[in-house]
Formats: sequence, structure tokens, C-alpha cells
Amino acid sequence: MIERTNVLGVGISAINIPMALEVLDTWIRQQHHTYVCVTGVHGVMESQADPELRRIHNQAGLVTPDGMPMVWMSRLAGHKHVDRVYGPDLMLAVCEASLQKGYRHFFYGGNEGVPEQLRDKLQERFPGLQVVGTYSPPFRPLTPEEDAAIVARINAARPDIVWVGLSTPKQERWMAAHLGKVQAPVMIGVGAAFDFHAGLKPQAPRWMQRSGLEWFYRMVSEPKRLARRYLQNNPRFVMAVLMQLLGLRRYKLDI
Repeated sequence: MIERTNVLGVGISAINIPMALEVLDTWIRQQHHTYVCVTGVHGVMESQADPELRRIHNQAGLVTPDGMPMVWMSRLAGHKHVDRVYGPDLMLAVCEASLQKGYRHFFYGGNEGVPEQLRDKLQERFPGLQVVGTYSPPFRPLTPEEDAAIVARINAARPDIVWVGLSTPKQERWMAAHLGKVQAPVMIGVGAAFDFHAGLKPQAPRWMQRSGLEWFYRMVSEPKRLARRYLQNNPRFVMAVLMQLLGLRRYKLDI
């Protein structure tokens, strides 16, 4: 069982990408049904005001350290092997492993046309990659009939992995709500990875990713959408983590 680090009440899995690949392969071979939250500061802070979202994270099969603060907190807790398991990097690593393992993929999310662009780009990069379906849901809530139809469509395609690109917290809620309905062994919420790998948005330089500055790059790239999120969440996160590290506040891992 993968240990977790308690970061403000969210259990961050003490893993790196090779470990994540091993866990995913075990789930797929054993037909184990679960979901993966790829979580950074945004997901942790959203969970502070939303106990249900916090439980969704803590009930996930894995909660990967998507941002460097999650890595640093894990290492402070004694998990020296932990490294960043960033959604876009995880997607590429799984796709590369798929060429040998034969995993079947379904892309759910993104704006109209994005899942298809993502499929084309990844199949160009990984010839032979099996993408068995794509679907871009409308922004409005689906009716029960529409939801049942898309679940049937996913199950008919028989994917091993359903990649969910709906952004946080929508993708986490979708995965939790569809656990037991979607028959794929694994659902993985990767948010902006759809746009990055479809070639629609640039990624931060690797040095910014590794130094914990990716948030600044993304904020400058999309100020209207992201400035408020980062300028509110980041200071609140730092203060809350300091309180936790100093023992001035304790957090339980609610499941």
C-alpha cells in the first residue's frame, strides 16, 4: 500500500512516476476499478472549504503530487523518493508504456474538438497508441439520459484508462460519481494536459516546473482565468502549511 502525506487534510501519495506506472499496471491487469487525482495547491485549497471534495481525494486510489509544494511536503515527512507526478508527464509516460503493454485509452473532456486533436497528436508521437474513443461533454450538466449514454459509449469501447480533462474540482467529482459505472479499471483526471498535448497551450519551461514557479507562468499566460486563483490560493496555502508544520493546527485525513 502506498503511504500518504497529510497536506492540510488531503493525503498525497508518496510516489514518483515509475511507481505510479507500476501501480497503474497492477490495477489494469487485476481489473481493479478506481480513479487517480492529480493534485497540486489548487486541489488542496479547494478541499479546505469542501469536505466532500476532500473525501473524494482521500478515497482515490492515488493522489499524485502534481505540484512541487506537494513534493516538498512529502520529503519533509520523510518520503525522500517522492518526485513530481505532473499530469502531462504522467500521460506521456503511460502512453509510452502502452506501446508495450497494449493499454486502450479513452479521452473525456476538453472543448469541442480537443480530445480528437489530443488523440491525433499522441498517436503521431506514439505510433500504435490505441485510442478507442473521445468525447467532449457540453459545459452544462448532462441529463441522466445523456450521462447514461456516454457511460455506455465508454464501456462499449472497453478502455483500460479513461483520461478526464475537466479541470479541478469538476473532474474529481465526475470520476467519483462514475466509479462503478465506468467499467475501465482506471480513471485519471489530468485537467490542462488535454490542451497542452493537443498543442493548444504552451507549458512552462522545465526549470520553472521544477522550481515551483509554473503557477506564475500559467497566471501570466491566462491572467483572466487564473490570476485570482493563484493570488488567493497561494498565500493561503503557505500560511496554512506553516500552521500545520508548526503544530498550531492539525488536519485529519477524512475518508
